[in-house]
Amino acid sequence: MNKITGGNALIDPKIIIEKAGIIERMQVADLGCGSTGHFIFPIANAIGERGIIYAVDILKNNLTNIERRVRQDNLKQVKTVWSNLEIFKATKIETDSLDVGLLINVLYQSNKRSEMIRESFRMVKRGGKLVIVDWKKVSTPFGPSVEERVNRENLMAVCQRMGMELLEEFNAGEYHFGLVFLKH
Repeated sequence: MNKITGGNALIDPKIIIEKAGIIERMQVADLGCGSTGHFIFPIANAIGERGIIYAVDILKNNLTNIERRVRQDNLKQVKTVWSNLEIFKATKIETDSLDVGLLINVLYQSNKRSEMIRESFRMVKRGGKLVIVDWKKVSTPFGPSVEERVNRENLMAVCQRMGMELLEEFNAGEYHFGLVFLKH
C-alpha cells in the first residue's frame, strides 16, 4: 500500500497561505509549528523581510530544528516562541497583534482545545483571522484515531461563542478540513 504520510501531499502550504490571505508585511503565527517548519518557511517567503512569522511550539527540540534552518537561510522574519497554548497568556506574543493565527493539526493532540483556541484568539487582532485545520473525523489509513479527532461542529460552536465569525470552510486536503474565522 502506498502511504502518504507528510509534506505537501497532506496539506499544501500554498492553500493555507491563500485561504488565510497572507501577504507581505503581515504578522503571522504558526501555533504548534512542529519540527519541520512545513508552513513556517513558505509563509516567511510570502510575508517578506518586513513581516514576522512566529514559530510557536511546546517542544523546544522542534524550535531548535527551526532555528537551525533560520540561521542557515538568514531569515530574520522568523521568530521562535516556546509556549504551552493550553495556558491563557502563556505565549509571549502581544495580545491583538497578529494578522493571522494558524492552528494546523494541533487541536486533536489536546484535551484542552477550548483553552488553545482562546489563547490563539487572544493574539489575533480585530479584523485578523484564525485559521484552523485538523483531521476529518473519519477513518483513514494513518493519523490519529477517530476518537482523538476534533468534532468540526463543536469546534465551530466554541469559536463562535468566543466572538469569531466563520468566513469560510475549505477542504485542506484529502484528510483535513479547514476553517477561517474573523475576529471582530
